[in-house]
Amino acid sequence: MADEVVLLDYWASPYGMRVRIALAEKGIQYDSREEDYLTNKSSLLLQMNPSNPVHKKIPVLIHNGKQVSESLVALEYIDEIWNDKAPLLPSDPYLRAL
Repeated sequence: MADEVVLLDYWASPYGMRVRIALAEKGIQYDSREEDYLTNKSSLLLQMNPSNPVHKKIPVLIHNGKQVSESLVALEYIDEIWNDKAPLLPSDPYLRAL
C-alpha cells in the first residue's frame, strides 16, 4: 500500500513552507490542500486538528489518516518515518535542540 500524504496549508504560511521544504528534501509525493484558515476553515481541517480546538491552525500533515499538527513536530515525524533518505535534523539530541 502506498503512503497517502496530505498537507493542509496556506501558501503564505512560513510554518507550512517549513513542512513543504522537508517533504521536498525527502522526495515525498503529497497532496497539497490550500486552506482559508482565517475565515472559512474546511471540514477536513476542523476534523484533523484536535490539538487546538479554538484556532485550528495550519499546517497539518496527514499521513495514512493520522494527523500531525505543528510544523516542528511534523519535521521530526517526516525525518523518522522516511529515514532512508538524508536526515533533516541531527541525530544527537543536544544538537537537535540547538
